[in-house]
Amino acid sequence: MLSFESLSNSGLAIVDPIERRRYAFDTPASVTPEPADDDRFYFPVDRAVRVSTDELTLDQRVDTFVRGATGELLFDVDSDTHEKLPPGEYCVELNAPVKVYLRVDGALSVRASVNRVVFEFNPADILVGARSYHHHPAATVTTTDDPEDVLTALSALSSALKTTTCERSYPTLRGHPPTVELGDELRVPAELERPETGVRLELPPTLDAAYVAAPLAYYLGAEMVSGDEPRLVTDDFEHPLPSARFEREVERVLKRTFFLDCLIRTEGYYRVDLYEREQVDVDLDFAALYDLPIAEQLPAYLSVPFDRLAPHMPQWPLTAHVAPTPEHVGAIPFVVNDLGVVRTPSATPVSADDVRSTVVESFLGEVRGESEGDYTFVRPEQGDSLEQAWFAADLPLHATKAISQAFRNKLEREPKTGTIDIAVVCNEPEMATDEGVRGVYGCRDELSFDVTIHADLSTTELRTVLESDVDFLHYVGHIDESGFRCRDGSLDATTVMNVGVLTFLLNACQSYEQGLALVEAGAVGGVVTFSDVVNEGAARMGYAMARLLNLGFPLGSALGLARTESIVGGHYLVVGDGSADVVQVEDGVPTLCDIHTRDEGYDVTPITHPSREGKIGTMAYPLVETNEHHFLAPGALRRFRLSAKELRRYLVWHQLPVRKDGVLVWDEDPL
Repeated sequence: MLSFESLSNSGLAIVDPIERRRYAFDTPASVTPEPADDDRFYFPVDRAVRVSTDELTLDQRVDTFVRGATGELLFDVDSDTHEKLPPGEYCVELNAPVKVYLRVDGALSVRASVNRVVFEFNPADILVGARSYHHHPAATVTTTDDPEDVLTALSALSSALKTTTCERSYPTLRGHPPTVELGDELRVPAELERPETGVRLELPPTLDAAYVAAPLAYYLGAEMVSGDEPRLVTDDFEHPLPSARFEREVERVLKRTFFLDCLIRTEGYYRVDLYEREQVDVDLDFAALYDLPIAEQLPAYLSVPFDRLAPHMPQWPLTAHVAPTPEHVGAIPFVVNDLGVVRTPSATPVSADDVRSTVVESFLGEVRGESEGDYTFVRPEQGDSLEQAWFAADLPLHATKAISQAFRNKLEREPKTGTIDIAVVCNEPEMATDEGVRGVYGCRDELSFDVTIHADLSTTELRTVLESDVDFLHYVGHIDESGFRCRDGSLDATTVMNVGVLTFLLNACQSYEQGLALVEAGAVGGVVTFSDVVNEGAARMGYAMARLLNLGFPLGSALGLARTESIVGGHYLVVGDGSADVVQVEDGVPTLCDIHTRDEGYDVTPITHPSREGKIGTMAYPLVETNEHHFLAPGALRRFRLSAKELRRYLVWHQLPVRKDGVLVWDEDPL
């Protein structure tokens, strides 16, 4: 349950213990929040309080919208907003790490600069409401392994949509789908009502067709039924999904529909200057389409050539390669929750000799282990998504080894207090200890950390750490076929029945099997190695991962960026849930500042990544003085040409990792 806390001197904090998110306002004096009715807000809130203050200050800009009493948009807050509104009823909406609404009955003044927003009230009495971004599945659907039952079961996933308008392209209006389990009979709980959108997907009764089409069915609120030829059908329209290119056409329909929803929603509650809308040249009546139901939008949407839209789309967050076997039906709701694209696995086998790095063999450096793994490697067919997740046998290269148990572990986690617990373990005193990580974790002033350093642990002591309620474990040491090497022997993670660690980095040679065991016993995800890694290279990887995770990047994105830091980067992979993160993002979505030095100034491209509260469809607003647009996340935003002074100011306003001329730079002044 969300809570409101008075800060020690002055200010108000909103805490979401489930999602481990926190957001605070400054006030001129101390405030005491009193419970208030949550039905005073036009938009839904989980909890509301009343506070007495004539001013609230945000020391960091987030997307902010000022609305009238019934939700109509009056203006959005930009870097030079200075508005004074007469007495009336107003609702201020903030897209912060927790969704926040201010209900004002009286005069309202809003002053904003690039990195600061001040609200003034008269009278000094306001309501503050908040809604968690957290979405637990509402129920569980049971299905047999019969493909027709699976089609019916997966059709129920769209019961989680909070709206069938184009606003469902906002992640906060797409609820978490119900979970799905295998059983002896098909059972869809009565409370799961699929929206009546008039759209159906006629598909061959096979598991691969059901899995591939599930994200599209979810987003369209479509019913999946058996049919002779795959096609999308409404009462007055049909669109073929030819068998020869079924997967690609389903993917294109999903992306095209979603992207056009993002453009057309600017006709509604959020009339922002969206960069992508200005870039796309299509002959569509946006205002008319906004008011139409899905079934009537689809003919216009699908008349637009995909290739005309593709260059302007946000980068898709996930491509999931899911083996069409009954045991993987439970993974589909979690892929759909990220609006991932589903493909049947297609990969190129890779021999262990090809995988084994000649760089490591010839590098004059100490390695973190002495064993060689015996794995069957594959190179998945690459999509254009930020993350590739492999739900199949074998060990994927440059993809997440996704494990269904990891997602179930995430749902079973109980809410904690606001403190983020991090354990750093170094079990080899003579080994390079990922230099600098001790100072990285916990250096975020706006978050509460408890960082514990452990050295040279015994098997019993390490078991205690693994069983402890720890948000992140950063392990440095030796791992071999016997397990984690400790001062009195080895600890095999398969003997730890209840792992309390949420996420982890096992920066040791051959840590894949031990990481797999941690996930099967309770962890959500982690980064492991499948080969020997050179000590110096591993230390650089560990430091880069620590920095990126501390800035809110999820495991998959952090590893993708950190790989470039070391010649052994290709020997690391994520096991479990690649979207798992350790801390909240200060700016809403994790962003890399990609800089290229020019003769005069710098070319700067912000590159956004998805997060728990910043899934695809979220908008980003770079605090660049010349910027006047919102952008769709994730992916690369537009390129800005900045002077050194402008770039330094931008980096002060945003807490971002910097990649300068292709190299990650962690200096205080990266220029």
